[in-house]
Amino acid sequence: MNGTNKEVWTLAEVRGKTIHPVSKELLAWGRELADPMRVPLASILVGSGVAPRAEELIAAGADKVYIVDDPSFENFLCDEQVGILEYLTDKYNPSILIASATTRGRTVMPMLSARIGCGLTADCTELSIDPVSGRLIQTRPAIGGNVMADIKTRGRDPQMCTVRPKSKRPLDTDRSRKGELIKVSPPQSLLGSALKFLGFTPETSVGLPIQEAEIIISGGKGMKNAKNFAKLEELARLLGGTVGASRMAVDLGWVPYSAQVGLSGKSVTPRIYMAFGISGAVQHIAGISGAETIIAVNHDPEAPIFRVADLSIQGDAMEILDALIDSLKKEQSERWTLTAD
Repeated sequence: MNGTNKEVWTLAEVRGKTIHPVSKELLAWGRELADPMRVPLASILVGSGVAPRAEELIAAGADKVYIVDDPSFENFLCDEQVGILEYLTDKYNPSILIASATTRGRTVMPMLSARIGCGLTADCTELSIDPVSGRLIQTRPAIGGNVMADIKTRGRDPQMCTVRPKSKRPLDTDRSRKGELIKVSPPQSLLGSALKFLGFTPETSVGLPIQEAEIIISGGKGMKNAKNFAKLEELARLLGGTVGASRMAVDLGWVPYSAQVGLSGKSVTPRIYMAFGISGAVQHIAGISGAETIIAVNHDPEAPIFRVADLSIQGDAMEILDALIDSLKKEQSERWTLTAD
């Protein structure tokens, strides 16, 4: 193993031959650590045919990009990715490695942590550098979101963590930035997987994945049955949003797990979060703490979600939902008539 490199690394994510936007969010996180440490910020880019896109990461804030470009990485296979990351960390020994708390980040980072024997803090909401020790301080919700815990990982570097998607805006793109592109050719023994890629079936839910959505329309047990979630989908279409759900609605089989919002599902940071018939368990409230505006509709005046809502509406969720849909349809119809005239 080489001596300590002291670089801050972020793990870029690739979809096909495209760099996922979360990769640029990670560079905003990394920049805030690398600058006070006075060390380079690097991004790790692993994929097939992705080398031509590496300059995008320089423009987004990276000082270096380590590129592993090989046809074997055409599809995401977690054991192959972990093997490459283990090779890179042993070869270059960075100080910090940050990934996004997406499905890929949550799969790869724990495996890598166990493989190389270093600490990992998941789902962080804030990162900073201890001015005394120079170690990474990782802040995340604990005890059902009731407290925020500051964590330092022990043992060997890299200090590893995942951060919530959509919790920081990317830096402004600067195509005049210059950086170093480092192409890495790992041993052939690492270019293979024990897994076989069978195919990919995209989600059929309305709108973007909930962690990428700016507007989320969520439902809970107060929606009464699975059929009524069609009304949430209709409202989501009218507002350009995405449908989410409480754990109770998912456990009842009304919606898939991919829609679950909360610490046991996905933490979200939309501009607007609308909750219909959701009482507000502590895990759910912790998962929406990053929302800019929370609008809650519930028949129970003592519903815990009202304590965090910016706008609270007491009443039957279905009646209010129907009235809102009708109002939006009427407004859109009138707007279309005026445009036609």
